[in-house]
Amino acid sequence: MTSKLGKGGGCPICGKPVSTEARPFCSPRCKTIDLGRWIDGDYRLPSEDEPDEAEIIDLANHLRSQE
Repeated sequence: MTSKLGKGGGCPICGKPVSTEARPFCSPRCKTIDLGRWIDGDYRLPSEDEPDEAEIIDLANHLRSQE
């Protein structure tokens, strides 16, 4: 079953109508894509906190592994 939510209520990944089973997404596939983006660090919550040493090391290791 799919339904359109209010203004701009499509799936945030592909824009298709939202599925009640996978809400706010249209399918488990889009839900998994979104989870992967969070895990990869594509989405970030704004913060005014300075990163601690462990976070800086993790970021440096991540950037090295991307090369």
